[in-house]
Amino acid sequence: MKRKILSVLLISMVFFALNIASANACTNFLITKGASANGSTYITYAADSHLLYGELYYWPAADYPDGSWLDVYEWDTGKYLGKIKQVAHTYSVVGNMNEHQVAIGETTFGGRHELEDPDAIIDYGSLMYIALQRSKTAREAIKVMTDLVAEYGYYSSGESFSISDPNEVWIMEMVSKGKGNKGAVWVARRIPDGYISGHANQSRIRNFPLDDPENTLYAKDIISFAREKGYFTDKKDKNFSFVDAYAPPDYGGLRFCEARVWAGFRKVNSSMDKYEDFAIGDNPNNPMPLWIKPDKKITTQDVMALMRDHFEGTVLDMTKDVGAGPYANPYRWRPLTWEVDSVEYCNERAISTQQTGFSFVAESRNTAANPIGGIFWFGVDDASSTVYVPIYSSTKKIPETFAVGNGSLMDFSYSAFWVFNQVSNFAYTRYNAIHPEIEKKQKELEDKYIALQPAIDIAANELYKKDKNLAIDFISDYSVNQANNMVK
Repeated sequence: MKRKILSVLLISMVFFALNIASANACTNFLITKGASANGSTYITYAADSHLLYGELYYWPAADYPDGSWLDVYEWDTGKYLGKIKQVAHTYSVVGNMNEHQVAIGETTFGGRHELEDPDAIIDYGSLMYIALQRSKTAREAIKVMTDLVAEYGYYSSGESFSISDPNEVWIMEMVSKGKGNKGAVWVARRIPDGYISGHANQSRIRNFPLDDPENTLYAKDIISFAREKGYFTDKKDKNFSFVDAYAPPDYGGLRFCEARVWAGFRKVNSSMDKYEDFAIGDNPNNPMPLWIKPDKKITTQDVMALMRDHFEGTVLDMTKDVGAGPYANPYRWRPLTWEVDSVEYCNERAISTQQTGFSFVAESRNTAANPIGGIFWFGVDDASSTVYVPIYSSTKKIPETFAVGNGSLMDFSYSAFWVFNQVSNFAYTRYNAIHPEIEKKQKELEDKYIALQPAIDIAANELYKKDKNLAIDFISDYSVNQANNMVK
């Protein structure tokens, strides 16, 4: 595929000439084991930014002497923020999943900008990757994350986090407390088994129980701080809403953000049309629930399909509006909104978008030992055109096609990102003629990986009984070979 596409399509990357500021970026879905067809938990994440190059991060497990420190750099910009105490041992991490099958994703909702703390040390990206290196369960990750921001401050704006392990899936939302108030206010809710949730750059946790620590955790001052700042004036704590206090939605928060959650929910639950007026921004008083129960158990392919949506079959269908042109192209270039004759117009903001750096489906399974239970399905560039490749979460090797340093946004290479970027850009020229051919190959490869999985698991389990390291070498080689062969 690579040589054919490159020989036909020798175009420069369009997005270099566009406004590369990230806006309304990222989408996550969270699936509990009771909602999935095979008993796995899943979280998904599309990291959407014109500045983000798709590559697969890796941190090997490591030991550190007493008194060690860790330098913290902002994930988005590389800015040095400060240093924190290092722990004695860190776990290996591939992408956004660690050797214990803990996975973390995020979307930024911003919230009240006066609460951002420029003196803090921990940004949202560092918070995720440090927590992955220090946590064996989702609950432990929540504690690590909240302890870190309490000690070192939270540098970023409001954030929603997806946190999973083989048994539990949590959504946590967090906002800094502003300059001079080190720490953060936050709330975390466990998704009930059998349900799914999602978030897409708009805070989603509204009211929550104050006396259910098994399923809901929160900062002790989450309500008192809101009262102090004038964000919550009701005298009854039970009426407190995190959304209303810290991130009240505007029209864009509904139309460009909640609409993506609605589109994903609609794929798996037939009763979601009653929230259409909320999703399109017409009725903010008809909010969707934080979680829903799917009509049937969700497969791995179903989870991947959630990340490839352009509002097909809805009133916002991007293949059918005037911007789609003669080839039913569901992609729109910047800006998202514009004004003509004092009237403001907008394009839709779909889950699948041209500015995705990477996306993943993190699958955690309690049916196997941790080193061979976690599968990090990883893809680069536009999720609609990418192929999700299985990378075992305890791998010791990174495929060259995904490796950090193999190309960049400004340096061409034969990496997976550049290959898929050119494939997708080719498809955008005549979408309804070209993209169906991409879908065929995509389905062929992903179906093959999923069909192979039971056999790979059996072999890995047998090796694990004899020699743990041999089993990890086996699944590392399998992961590397599948990824590198995928782009040949």
